[in-house]
Amino acid sequence: MSNDQIRNSAPKKTVWENIIIYKFSRPVVLIFLLLSSLAASYLIAKQGMVIGILMLILIVGIPLVYAAVSYPKLGIILFITTSFFINFLSRPLPDDIPLGVVMDALTGILILGFFVKQKNEKRWDYFKDPISYFILAWLIYNLFEVINPAAASVLAWVFTVRTVAVLMLLYYVFVFQIRSKDYIKTLFKLLLILEFIGALSAFQQENIGFFPFETRWLNADPLRVSLLFINGHMRKFGIFSDPVVFAYNMVAASLLCLSLLFTNIRTYKKAILVGLMCFYLTVMLYSGTRASYVLIPAAVGMLAILKFNKKILVFVIGAGFILAFLIKVPTSNASLVRFQTAFNPSKDASFNVRAENQRRIKPYILSHPIGGGLGSVGVWGQRFAPNSYLAKFPPDSGYVRVAVEMGWVGLLLFCVFNFVVLQRGIYYYYIIKDPELKTYCMAMVLIIFTLDIGNYPQQAFVQYPTNILFYLAMAIINVTMRLDKQKNAVQQRLRINLYAEIIKK
Repeated sequence: MSNDQIRNSAPKKTVWENIIIYKFSRPVVLIFLLLSSLAASYLIAKQGMVIGILMLILIVGIPLVYAAVSYPKLGIILFITTSFFINFLSRPLPDDIPLGVVMDALTGILILGFFVKQKNEKRWDYFKDPISYFILAWLIYNLFEVINPAAASVLAWVFTVRTVAVLMLLYYVFVFQIRSKDYIKTLFKLLLILEFIGALSAFQQENIGFFPFETRWLNADPLRVSLLFINGHMRKFGIFSDPVVFAYNMVAASLLCLSLLFTNIRTYKKAILVGLMCFYLTVMLYSGTRASYVLIPAAVGMLAILKFNKKILVFVIGAGFILAFLIKVPTSNASLVRFQTAFNPSKDASFNVRAENQRRIKPYILSHPIGGGLGSVGVWGQRFAPNSYLAKFPPDSGYVRVAVEMGWVGLLLFCVFNFVVLQRGIYYYYIIKDPELKTYCMAMVLIIFTLDIGNYPQQAFVQYPTNILFYLAMAIINVTMRLDKQKNAVQQRLRINLYAEIIKK
C-alpha cells in the first residue's frame, strides 16, 4: 500500500480537533494564552467589572461579527434576540455602561452584510414598491431635521436618529435576506419563544416577586417607582424596558398566535398556540397598560374584515359578548378594574391629562411646520437642552411626539407612510394565492394595525424590541408578495413547458 493510500485511509480530524491538537498544543500559543489571562486578571482587579465585561464583549463579539456578515440569516436572529434582552441585561450593570452601543454595532454589521451581499447579487428590484419608497422618504426627512433652525440641540438629534431613522434601514436588510417560507417560520418561532420568555418573566414578577437586581434597579430612581406603583400595585414589565413595551409585545404575540391558527398545521400545534395566546393576554394585564387592552378588540375587528365568513362572524360575536362581560362585571381585582377603565376614558385621569397637554401644545405645532427638532422632547431633550420649552413637555402619544419634533409636515408624512403600509398589506393579502403566505401577510397586517392604533395613547415605535418588530412586519408583508410571485412564475413556466411538450407530441 502506498503512502498516499495510508494517509487517505487514516481517520480525518475535525476542525476543532485540528485546532486543539495542532494549534493550542504549541508552546508559543500556550505562553500567549497564559500571559493574556494574567493581563486580563490584572486589568479586572485594577479597573473593576467594567473592563472585564468589555473584554468578554470583545472575545465573543469578533466571532459574532464575522458570523453576522458571512451568515446574515444568523445575524438577523442574533439581532432580534439581543433586542429582547438588552434592557434586561442592563439592569444589574452600572448606568455608565453603554449597552445601547451593542445594538448600534449589530445594526451596522447587518447593514454592512447587506451591502457586501448586494454588491455581488445586485437585487435592487426587491425594493421597487411603495413601502420601500416611503421608508426612504421618511429617512431623508429625519436626516433633514439636523438643520432644523428651531432645534435646541444637534446632540439630541444625533442620539435620537439612531433608534428612529437608522433602524429603518433594517427594513431593507429584512426584505433582502428573508427569501423563503421556512425562514419566515423560523423567525415566527423565534418571536414566540422570546415573547414567552418575556411573559414568563412578568408572571414571575407578579406571582413570585422581582429578582434582587430588579428591585435595586427600581429603587435606584424614585421617579421610576412613582410611575410604576399605581393604586397599591406595581406594574410589571418582564424583560422589557417598561410596561407599555411589554404590553404591546404581548398583544403582537397574541395576534401572531391567532393568525397562525388559520394555517394548515396539526391539532396539537393549534392547541399550543391557543395556550400561548391565553398566557400572553393574561400576563398583559399585569402591565397595567390601558392602551393595550383596546388593541385586541380592534385587531379582531380588522380580522373580521379581512377574513369575513360565518366562522369568523361567530367568533367575533362571541368575543364581543366576552368583552362586554369583562367590562361590566363587578370586581375587586386591580388588574381587571384597570382593564375596565380603558373602555371609559372620560373617567381616566391620565387620559384627561394627556388631552390637556395636547391642547396646550397645539399652537406650537401649528406655528412650527417642521417642528422643534428630533430629540427635543423626552430624555434627550432634558439632557441636552434642559431649559428649552419642549424639554419639559411630556409627549405620551407617538403621533404627538412626531408633530412636536418634526412638525405638522412630518406628522402628515408619517401618517401617509403608515397608511401606505396598511394599504399595501391589505392589497397583498387579497391577491396572494398561496394560503400559507396569505396568512403570514394577514398576521403582519394585524400587528402593524394594532401598533398604529397603540401609537396614539403611547409611544409604540421607540423602544426595543417593538421598533424592530414594526420594521420586520413591514418587510414580511413585502416578502410574502415576492415569494408568491416567484412561486406563480415557476408554476407558469412549468405549465408552458408542459403545453409545449403536448404540442410536440
